[in-house]
Amino acid sequence: MIQNLHFERLLSQRPVSGKTRGNTVELFGEVLADVFPDRTVLGGAPFNVAYHLKHFGQNPVLVSRLGHDALRDKVLETMEQTGMTTVGMQCDMSHPTGQVIVHIDETGHRFDILPQQAYDFIHPAVVRMTALSTHPVMIYYGTMAQRNETSRRALKSLLRSTDALKFLDVNLRAPWYDEETLRKSLQNADIAKLNDEELRELADIFGLPDGDPQDQARELLERFDLDQVVVTCGAAGAWRVGRDGATIQAGPASPVGQTVDTVGAGDGFAAVILLGRLLNWPAALAMERANAFAAAICGIRGAIPDDAGFYKPYTEGWNL
Repeated sequence: MIQNLHFERLLSQRPVSGKTRGNTVELFGEVLADVFPDRTVLGGAPFNVAYHLKHFGQNPVLVSRLGHDALRDKVLETMEQTGMTTVGMQCDMSHPTGQVIVHIDETGHRFDILPQQAYDFIHPAVVRMTALSTHPVMIYYGTMAQRNETSRRALKSLLRSTDALKFLDVNLRAPWYDEETLRKSLQNADIAKLNDEELRELADIFGLPDGDPQDQARELLERFDLDQVVVTCGAAGAWRVGRDGATIQAGPASPVGQTVDTVGAGDGFAAVILLGRLLNWPAALAMERANAFAAAICGIRGAIPDDAGFYKPYTEGWNL
């Protein structure tokens, strides 16, 4: 039996309202809890990006699977308090809501990603129905939720069900990726976003030319017929190459305070790049704003803020 939080009424669900329908972004993958030494916070790249987009006034639709447990209740409560739809959230009676144990030291953070979690078993048929009912203009996905065959098939079903723009957030988490998953993910993407370490890893995997990272990104773009490749470089900023081969640089962002941790900085960056695409910002402006927002995320514990007031300088400054 298919377990879905809204399965009984999914077929009759009305489309997203006309006010927000044009800005619907479907985000596929892991929704989980990041367990820090002193507290547990909700996370997973798709969840984090969706959370930011909602606070930026957009209409994210998360597509994932939760266990039948207390953590699921916390996820759904947070989504509903934020005003996010739960129509894409499935319920699994056999596997727990995902968890990641986060270890923090002077060098940064590392993850212990638990296996056999509910998001590994996203149901393909329900995913397709969700896409058909929500009419997304963008699809966001990564590699983490493709470690299990069931969720891989679900993503394949989603990508085939829509002609929406596809945004790949590479997010490599060893040992949960392989060459075939990366190859198919890139082949399906229009935009690929990754960090400089991930670019080096992809260069090794796909035999990209040694030397200049921007040349490697151009080779990646050409080989997989991408529209653009966006590369983040931590405190050094970010850059992108487009189909025309031109490069746009975003230098180091101005400090916004003491760095607390870097968890979720890349997700914040991705959310603003998606926002810029939705609102037709010039590429250079989107890069600059994404870099600034990612730097601000480094000033809080975890990937998403506790206080919605965190977003006020951006919603006001960017006229959202």
